Amino acid sequence: MEQRLDFLQKSSNAYQAMLGLERFVRNCGLEHSLLDLVKTRASQLNGCAYCIDMHTKDARVAGETEQRLYALSAWRETPFYTERERAALEWTEALTLISQNDVTDELYDRVRQHFSEEALVSLTMAVITINGWNRIAIPFRSVPGSYQPPARAATHP
Repeated sequence: MEQRLDFLQKSSNAYQAMLGLERFVRNCGLEHSLLDLVKTRASQLNGCAYCIDMHTKDARVAGETEQRLYALSAWRETPFYTERERAALEWTEALTLISQNDVTDELYDRVRQHFSEEALVSLTMAVITINGWNRIAIPFRSVPGSYQPPARAATHP
C-alpha cells in the first residue's frame, strides 16, 4: 500500500481545522481510556487500518489491556467493559453507522444514564472527529504501522 496524498503537506489549513477538533476532544474531560476505545471502535467499523493501528498503540501505552482491545469488535458478548463504556460504544456505533439506523429515544436514554448532557456533547464530538480522521486516512491511504505513540503515563487500571 502506498500513500496517495499527504494531507498535512497539501492543506495545512484543513489539517489545523481537524487538529482543533482533536484538541477539543483531548481536553473535553472524558477519560482518555474511554476515548481510546471510542476511536478504535469507530475505526474498526469504518475499516481504517491506519487509525486502528494508531489508537490501539495509544491505548496500550496508556495501560489498556490487550484482552479488551482484542475483544472490542465483540464488546456486547464480553464482560470486559463497564456500563459507561458500553453506553459509549453503543453511541459510537449508532453515530458511525447513522445512515443505516436511527438514533432512538431508547438509546439516547440509555446513554444519558451514564453521561451528562455536556459529556454527551463531548462524546458525540469525539465520534464525529474520529469519523472525520477515518474519512481522511482511508481515501488518501495513510499507511498503517508507521505511527509511534508518544510516551504517556498509564491511566487505565
